[in-house]
Amino acid sequence: MIPYGRQDINQADIDAVIKVLKSDWLTQGPQVPAFEQAVCNYTGARFGVAVNSATSALHIACLALGVGKGDIVWTSPITFVASANCALYCGADIDFVDVDATTGNMCPQALADKLAFAAKLGRLPKVIIAVHLCGHSCDMQAIAKLAQEVGVQVIEDASHAIGGHYLGHKVGCCQYSDITVFSFHPVKIITSAEGGMAMTNCPELASKMALLRSHGITKTPEQMQRPNEGDWYYEQHELGYNYRMTELQAALGLSQMARLQEFVQTRNKLAEQYEQLLEDVPVTRVSPLVNSVSSYHLFIVRLTDATQRRHIFDKLRALNIQVHVHYFPVHLQPYYRKLGFTQGQHPKAEAFYNEILSLPLHPALSQPQQTYIVDCLKKVML
Repeated sequence: MIPYGRQDINQADIDAVIKVLKSDWLTQGPQVPAFEQAVCNYTGARFGVAVNSATSALHIACLALGVGKGDIVWTSPITFVASANCALYCGADIDFVDVDATTGNMCPQALADKLAFAAKLGRLPKVIIAVHLCGHSCDMQAIAKLAQEVGVQVIEDASHAIGGHYLGHKVGCCQYSDITVFSFHPVKIITSAEGGMAMTNCPELASKMALLRSHGITKTPEQMQRPNEGDWYYEQHELGYNYRMTELQAALGLSQMARLQEFVQTRNKLAEQYEQLLEDVPVTRVSPLVNSVSSYHLFIVRLTDATQRRHIFDKLRALNIQVHVHYFPVHLQPYYRKLGFTQGQHPKAEAFYNEILSLPLHPALSQPQQTYIVDCLKKVML
């Protein structure tokens, strides 16, 4: 089976993990801050807070921004459920902003209209979570401007997008957001097996997230509220969580950072090859914005005839090609329907979902495999 995505592990990655296994530290040692600093150095953000998953990063990002009961958070309906669940974890309400019909990312015009209506009702969101589908950046300049005009905070869910660029800035620099979240799941651009990181330029947000990832506990003398009683002493200041990243994960992530540019270049080359191979196939490529560089976590095409998708999907899977669909609209998930969301609320997202198909894309994908995938796609189309 040709997988839709997979990790690329080399000997240096293996050696880095073995070195940690032979060290004195398996958790809360030097590798985690080194990994955080490496991602900061790459993106240009001032602070990085490494955690055990991007889901955890989204959760503590919302908490650090003060999201709680009575608040509302808006995100895209075309995303993995974690982008919405993080608001519910905080006791807040969730709502969705429809997507651009061609990119699948949050539509600035739909956001502007929704913000104007919400302002009249006195029900503006506390936070907007913009999701960079495929690794293609949203129009963050437009989204940030709209949010700033009404005093709303912004999180970039860049789980797909480390290594990408937007308007000359690296995704993760937080030029247009309060916090940016990365994922290091095995199918993402780089991996730490499981893991995530929250980037920010705000020292207060970084300190708050660092506290929340480890039970709300601090050993920092400057943060103590009582006299420090010795090296054993710590204080719990928040109801935090055990969201820590291990030394093993950080060592793998740090090693993978050395190949981040190589991975992104390879993915972009594969995307270009797909575009050439698909020239005479009745599909439309989901492309990044002009003046941006995608990290190409996914290569999504839109089918001209959406009624064919199940047939095409099943036939390609039978030919050992692991095509996929990213994503079923969150607002139509059974859990969210129980919250009152219904079909037809976000028509562009629903139409986009009905048309899309993700083709395999990962650094180990060969040119003969790409040719085989496209040849099979042509053959199975009715």
